[in-house]
Amino acid sequence: MQTYEVEIDHSGERLDTYLTQCCDLSRSKIQEMIINQQVLVNSKPAKSSYLIKEKDKIEVEEYHEEPMDLKPEKMDLDIVYEDDDIIVVNKANGVVVHPAVGNPSGTLVNGLLYHSQKLSSINGEFRPGIVHRIDADTTGLLVIAKNNKAHESLAKQLEEKTTTRKYVALVWGIVNTDTGTIDAPIGRDLHDRKKMAVTDVNSKRAITHFKVLERYSNATLLELQLETGRTHQIRVHMNYIGYPIVNDPVYGHRKKIDDTGQCLHAKTLGFIHPTTNQYMEFTSELPECFMNVLKQVTNS
Repeated sequence: MQTYEVEIDHSGERLDTYLTQCCDLSRSKIQEMIINQQVLVNSKPAKSSYLIKEKDKIEVEEYHEEPMDLKPEKMDLDIVYEDDDIIVVNKANGVVVHPAVGNPSGTLVNGLLYHSQKLSSINGEFRPGIVHRIDADTTGLLVIAKNNKAHESLAKQLEEKTTTRKYVALVWGIVNTDTGTIDAPIGRDLHDRKKMAVTDVNSKRAITHFKVLERYSNATLLELQLETGRTHQIRVHMNYIGYPIVNDPVYGHRKKIDDTGQCLHAKTLGFIHPTTNQYMEFTSELPECFMNVLKQVTNS
């Protein structure tokens, strides 16, 4: 049984909303558990819509998903660099970074396990080597840790914001300012747990810098640099200021050009090598799927 005591900052939230933030479970699963009286508030059953109060004691029965069988899979990985400590990989469009319930295979981790028997264990059994992530439909560079020492070093650099992470994105609309900074907090969307949003509720500060590379008749090509690394940060921020990523299936509110994936590419990645202490920086070209969309926008 997991027990939570409500703090004043969460007073007034719905019970199911609060628990989706505390537990690594979907809102629908939380609601199912509430109906089955597997959740108690002050030792009594409650409804999903119950508005929690400061110092409420919430008890949740332990729930475990069916175990996943993580297997190495032969995959055509685009390895940009590799040594005894790290792997820099250029992730393809549509590849999920690590397995999750309902998606146990075909991920980058499955391919990495086939490629190398040495991967860090800090992020657990199903995220070996994974220091940071990019979305399935985002292409580009990721650094993988082959041992825990390297993982700790890279994670610390990310936390201290000393890494270089530059993206290229094609967005709908004409961005008039040549450069800009978006400083807007990001948290879970209060109405859809699967989405993130700019919100003051249970959010963290998020900062994205952008620079215009090219303007077209109805779209703009941008270079973006992350100062923080929130989930879906660039996608949420660009949608928030009215310039959604072209082909973004979640935050894009305009018609998709095709089904080759959103036009967001992690182009540049720089960090201090965990053993040599030398700065390393890698770049990758825009993938074919991105270029195909760019040509269509350019010719429109």
